[in-house]
Amino acid sequence: MLVEKGSSIGAHILSGAVIKPAVFKELLPEVDFSEIPFNAKVIKDKMVLLSENGHLTLPFHIPYMNNIGNYTASLGQICKYLAVKAEEKGVEVYTGFAVDEILYKDGKVIGAKTKDTGLDHHGNQLENFQAGTSIEAKITIFAEGTRGSLTKMLIKKFNLDKDRNEQIYSLGCKELWSVPPGNIEAGQIYHTMGYPLNNDEFGGGFIYGLNDNKVAIGIVVGLDYKDPSFDVHDAMQVWKTTSFVSKILKGGRLVEYGAKTLPEGGYYAIPRLYVDNALIVGDSAGLVTMPALKGVHLAIKSGMLAAQTAANALSKNDTSEKSLQEYETLVNNSLIYKDMYPVRNFRQGFTNGLIAGGFHFGTQLITGGAGFLGRLRTHPDYQTTQKLTEYKKKLFRERFKGKLDFDKVLTFDKATDIYHSGVYHDEQQVVHLHIKDPATFNAVNIDQYGAPEQFFCSSEVYELHIGKDGKKELRIHAENCMHCKTCDIKSPGDGITWVVPNGGNGPDFQNM
Repeated sequence: MLVEKGSSIGAHILSGAVIKPAVFKELLPEVDFSEIPFNAKVIKDKMVLLSENGHLTLPFHIPYMNNIGNYTASLGQICKYLAVKAEEKGVEVYTGFAVDEILYKDGKVIGAKTKDTGLDHHGNQLENFQAGTSIEAKITIFAEGTRGSLTKMLIKKFNLDKDRNEQIYSLGCKELWSVPPGNIEAGQIYHTMGYPLNNDEFGGGFIYGLNDNKVAIGIVVGLDYKDPSFDVHDAMQVWKTTSFVSKILKGGRLVEYGAKTLPEGGYYAIPRLYVDNALIVGDSAGLVTMPALKGVHLAIKSGMLAAQTAANALSKNDTSEKSLQEYETLVNNSLIYKDMYPVRNFRQGFTNGLIAGGFHFGTQLITGGAGFLGRLRTHPDYQTTQKLTEYKKKLFRERFKGKLDFDKVLTFDKATDIYHSGVYHDEQQVVHLHIKDPATFNAVNIDQYGAPEQFFCSSEVYELHIGKDGKKELRIHAENCMHCKTCDIKSPGDGITWVVPNGGNGPDFQNM
């Protein structure tokens, strides 16, 4: 049984995406490869260094980032296709059901429970109240994507991240455009470095030429940046004004918008992936390689290995932690380990800026990933944000003064982009964004950091309201939420917890 919180399979799925295809042949050996809904095969792959007024196309690929032979795709469409294949094989797929509780018996996972519905903002029962359904299972597999809310609970309860690095994340904002013929060729892709990011901000842009004169564009920025006013969405709009990007979009129109976070901590940040009766897969397990920013093939492979482990455990009638430890053995003997271990120190090397990161990366290439300093550590992203009084450089809005008035032709405000995500939330429900300590939140989050949520949120959920008396408060517009989880990751003091809203709520991505 598969329980999915989105209104349909793919509704909450977003990726660039350029996919390594080999794992699909392993997953579906009986299927004609041409049947899988990939988009265009990559025929040209270039790295471009951007400045405000120009660009330089690099004559080489950064190691691990060559995509020739891979395929562009809408990951949402891939998931829809895979759901059909799964149902043909007997899997029961239930969409529109949010799961917000792990069930335990004698301290062991025995399943999960769907969210109670029919509650008002204060948690009072309405006439249409319906208690959630308990779903018991011999094995529960957590495949919630980045920063899964139940996975987060599971890791904490069983201390699964003991001796692991702190997981760190990036936020990616993406737009899908329809452009005039000739602007970009299908299968032609670019990755950009440089402007509008500075030395303290890790990330870059992507431009993927798709079939039917479509192009997927976006920018991905590590959430370990220091500037309390940095705004990834708005940085993407500034990025689009560069001559290199704007010429590809000229004469085109925006089709769709979305945002999601990605786990970037790498091999050392993978938690223990098994406990009694439960396994963790995909982005929930942090299975993304850097600098390639590849996770789709690893997510699929982890699902396959989890299935193999589960089948063996059920055949033995032993779903204990000892039995499910086979999953870790399989992972460590698979392409997951092969892809992730050689770059095990990559992302940590950039936590102190691009110059230091470049040095660390160079030493890792020489030493097979070890570097000269051995295992590098990380800190939670919320700890890297500096207070307004600490940050001595120009704040984001000062850096890009005059560039943040969006024309709604090439560049868009968040409200316009949100409209193109199809986002929807029931009006009557408990707000799914929880401020942990309201008594101190304003004094710390607003007064010391300037309410960074109003900037880092990809979909204008958080508004800093200033009353006539000068009193400041952070207002939450949960109906706009893109489910990217940035607030759960980046709020100073770990001040906000994201939980699932009602099932079927959230974005309604079609081709992301």
